[in-house]
Amino acid sequence: MERKRSHTQIVSDMLGIIQERRGKIKPTHLMYKANLSHVQMKKYLEEMRKKGLAVKKNAMIEITDKGREFISKYLQVKEFEETFGL
Repeated sequence: MERKRSHTQIVSDMLGIIQERRGKIKPTHLMYKANLSHVQMKKYLEEMRKKGLAVKKNAMIEITDKGREFISKYLQVKEFEETFGL
């Protein structure tokens, strides 16, 4: 049985989805791609906005440079965990 995604994994998934879509996506598309409810998505988007990882512009959600850096560092940590079997 698979574990639920962690908070950090969800944020990383959301940012990764935005990045895959050339750095911007409509909120509804993000909600479906990230497999989140509307309430969950709003909560995570607000947190990401406050931390400077994403911004909302013209009814689109855009990833920031800080968001791209977060993804890069998160992937490094995941690789480290897998390398050492953590």
